[in-house]
Amino acid sequence: MKCLICPNDCNVDRTNNFGFCNSSYNFKIAKYAPFFYEEPLVSGQNGSGAIFFTGCSLKCKFCQNYELSRNLRGKEFSFLEFKTIIDNLTNSQVHNINLVNPTHYALGLSEFFKLYPCKIPIVYNTHGYEKLSTLSLVENFVDVYLVDLKYYLPTRSKRYCGKENYFEYASSAILEMVKQKPLIIENGIIKQGVIVRHLILPQNTDESIRLIDWYNQNVGDKAYLSVMSQYTPFGEIDNLTELKRTITDRERNRVYDYVFSLKLQNVFMQEKQSATTSYIPKWDF
Repeated sequence: MKCLICPNDCNVDRTNNFGFCNSSYNFKIAKYAPFFYEEPLVSGQNGSGAIFFTGCSLKCKFCQNYELSRNLRGKEFSFLEFKTIIDNLTNSQVHNINLVNPTHYALGLSEFFKLYPCKIPIVYNTHGYEKLSTLSLVENFVDVYLVDLKYYLPTRSKRYCGKENYFEYASSAILEMVKQKPLIIENGIIKQGVIVRHLILPQNTDESIRLIDWYNQNVGDKAYLSVMSQYTPFGEIDNLTELKRTITDRERNRVYDYVFSLKLQNVFMQEKQSATTSYIPKWDF
């Protein structure tokens, strides 16, 4: 089957070749474990059952999970082995199953969850570079979308991930996600809905404000906005001099003050001390 699951439209048979994502159709995973560093609505007290997939259909140059996104780590799992992973995480009393970077495995995941429905909510943790047809495919098994909104201007997205059309796809995807999954919060844990993440980048506060404006005008309190200040230099940034440092207090405060001025109700703000590599898991496989 030729793969058209993401906007790259590689049109290759991933049973025999790799597409842009550097992945076959088989699930390849670098780590699975209860994870406590997502937003409070996701992690709660018991953690989120994170499954870190390898490969990526976006490949930002500064990716903190670089070893995964470039498919340098990981082990392939069959459907039955994958079911065992989910069963083990569910039995550990995590609040949800958190599929981290699942886009390029969407077809297989859809087939899997038809056979083995999950007993707890499924979180689709994505970079946002999604096709509407793929979101229709995963709608039946996904409960929560945890989605990035990274870049607004085509020049910025081309500079940082090589895709001039990132915002075109990500903005449309987020609107579809919000339409699919109205917010349901129970006892401080999200059971259904959308959390939109934005990571502030050095020398890019203007970009952050453009994105927050779009979010305020088009989404508002139909979802949660998570503004993150954890950027840490990583990946292929030798030619991206502005990304060779963490953000400054001035940059962080400019964006945070702007968010506060909009009086959005559903907002998370990350502390600046989160800018550390200690939040990057140690990969098991």
